[in-house]
Amino acid sequence: MREVIAVAAILIVEDEVAINELIRKNLQSVGHACISVFDGKAAVDALSGQDIDLVLLDVMLPDMDGFELMRHVRGTPVIFLTARSSLSDKVKGLSLGADDYLVKPFEMLELLARVDAVLRRTKKASRHFELDGVYVDFESRQVFLHGRPVECTPKEFDLLEVLIQNRNIALSRDKLLELAWGYDYLGDTRTVDVHIQKLRKKLAWDHRIKTVYKIGYRLEV
Repeated sequence: MREVIAVAAILIVEDEVAINELIRKNLQSVGHACISVFDGKAAVDALSGQDIDLVLLDVMLPDMDGFELMRHVRGTPVIFLTARSSLSDKVKGLSLGADDYLVKPFEMLELLARVDAVLRRTKKASRHFELDGVYVDFESRQVFLHGRPVECTPKEFDLLEVLIQNRNIALSRDKLLELAWGYDYLGDTRTVDVHIQKLRKKLAWDHRIKTVYKIGYRLEV
């Protein structure tokens, strides 16, 4: 087995331990390397001492708020994670140079998607994925199995991309419909089952795309 995953070094600056830990576990599950700190001073030390690809930054920190901390972030992408939802706060955060602003509470899948989007924009995300002889090129939307092209329909590829981006995370059928088909899709969840079976067969991934009892599916990496 050869596995290729985009690994980014992500600094999590969040003083609530439970939230910090939850974010770290989810980012690590999809292959990223994480550094957790809980106050502004520790964040400054981490930024000065290590190569960081992305900062997830809470605004309300005990010793130095996130807006002030932005003065110490030079050239590193930042996503604000905060309970402060006013338009003025969003404008302030983005005007200080943040790449995105996500209001708490948020779904972890939304955070993962926004992280992936920022990393793609900053060229830190790999645009291919390789596992068990399957090679997926996200730019050209091509799939290969042991070097031979695999014909995938557009929706099969969309579903495959969602599974890869959220690897090791159990996704409900409804969530897969939302992410791969869109909010306005009127079909039922059996569509997901049919497409999953086709992907398993085409990619020889019966052992990789796991059925999660009473939930949905997970790409196990």
